[in-house]
Amino acid sequence: MGATNTLDRVAAMVGDITEVPLDFTASESVPNAGVLLALPALLSVGLLHNVRKYFQLPNGYYGLASILMLLAFMALARIKSVERLRYCAPGEWGKLLGLDRIPEVRTLREKLKILSTQGACAQWGADLCDQWMAADMESTAMLYIDGHVRVYHGSQTQLPRHHVARERLCLRATTDYWVNAMDGQPFFYINKAVDPGLIKVVEGEIVPRLKQQIPEQQDDNPSLPRFTLIFDREGYSPALMLRLKQQQIACMTYHKYPGDAWSETEFTQQQVTLVSGEVVDMALAERGTFLGKKLWVREIRKLTESGHQTAIITTHYQADFITIAVSMFARWSQENFFRYMRQHYNIDGLVDYCLEEIPDATPVVNPDYRQLDSNIRSINSKLNRRLAKFGSMNLETEINPRKVEAFEQQKAELLEEITAFQEEVDTLKVTRSETDQHITLAELPEEARFSKLATQTKQLVDTVKMVAYRAETAMVNILREPMSRVEDARQLVVALYQSEADLLPDHQNKTLTVRLHRLANHSNDLAIENLCKELNETKTIFPGTDFEMIYEFGSSG
Repeated sequence: MGATNTLDRVAAMVGDITEVPLDFTASESVPNAGVLLALPALLSVGLLHNVRKYFQLPNGYYGLASILMLLAFMALARIKSVERLRYCAPGEWGKLLGLDRIPEVRTLREKLKILSTQGACAQWGADLCDQWMAADMESTAMLYIDGHVRVYHGSQTQLPRHHVARERLCLRATTDYWVNAMDGQPFFYINKAVDPGLIKVVEGEIVPRLKQQIPEQQDDNPSLPRFTLIFDREGYSPALMLRLKQQQIACMTYHKYPGDAWSETEFTQQQVTLVSGEVVDMALAERGTFLGKKLWVREIRKLTESGHQTAIITTHYQADFITIAVSMFARWSQENFFRYMRQHYNIDGLVDYCLEEIPDATPVVNPDYRQLDSNIRSINSKLNRRLAKFGSMNLETEINPRKVEAFEQQKAELLEEITAFQEEVDTLKVTRSETDQHITLAELPEEARFSKLATQTKQLVDTVKMVAYRAETAMVNILREPMSRVEDARQLVVALYQSEADLLPDHQNKTLTVRLHRLANHSNDLAIENLCKELNETKTIFPGTDFEMIYEFGSSG
């Protein structure tokens, strides 16, 4: 569909207007109009919160609010990249925003470039994070931290290789360290093109930021933590846990070296309520233990039906051991968040193809050290196989001089190989000890240097996606009350976003009615009607207008 509002477009070209006034027209069966149900939630979780403080667009046809709402609606409707807008009807999408049509892909990219070059994406994200934490301080008591590896399949730069667990391969990638609440909802993430590891990122960047955003406890009890960080075995470090404990920050992780199994008589059956609300039985036991002879921690173990014992350690001394077990095992909510965001919101996708330079002083792994380490591990693997073979060799036939001589010759040859491998490993270890493990980027050979993927536009779009995910989750929480499973509620929300609806503006009464068509499955009608009722109680005003949103659940006929 071509542009129909030609007068305002000409006015925008000559600079007579700052942005076009929004104007809704009555329309029937507008594709994806169900996404307008998310508008109250989007505004509530901060889509347009303080945006004019951080961003500005030059005078033109499309305003800042329209661009951000378009990005959020795209995310919710599962349009996973700006490029895919080429295959959407621009006029139909324009009806959702009160425009004659949405911007072309080239225009939208230009707007994103303008917004991202203002250098305020991180500040806006931090402002939103402050708002989310202040709105639900209980969610900041337990925070999950984990690294998400974003694989890069391009050829513009040779990023360092990372182990990608979901693909069981070492691939060129960059790492994002996410901070999430217990229910999986995101607060923020930190991108590291050169990954120093979870421990350094936690102590060097995440903890200082959280200390600024989470107020100190008013309680004088020094053993009551300000907040608790939960991470997997990659963050296991008694020294780190001790340093954070001294800052009144608790840690929780799996025991990396649990030692011998405990007696099954120590375990007691406990009824445990999971974060999802499900009640299950767990066999739990607790002891105290020293780590590194410096740090006293609580150790809680869960006994499975197979007899396996999962060991958890924590410096949170006040919480009961059931709460600790629930908090640790609910860490999978963050993994589920990563998987959902990859599949539905395309958080691994590139937003543009720009690169940024990395400071020359950035420490990176020395390629020579990496090669030596790889060679040592490879030769050790061969050595261990030959040692196992040597130890299992036996002369199982009758004693015969010829057979004995052949057996001894075989063992001698194997022993010679073992000796050669041991000498080679010892030599390589000496060389490795004399080689710096890390060097600066400037010291890398020219052919090994690399740039990082541009982060500003990506951070802006990812922040909008976080807002969209939080808005979707808020709607899921409303829908799940009359439904039995949270998965069903989320699938219903996604179906609503992609459903048709009628748009009925009333210019006299200043209302915009969104009349949903009935879905194929009528069993969810009650849940949808309840959702519309809840949304109408918010009395949401469409941004840039004085139209109050009204949601109705009608029929497709």
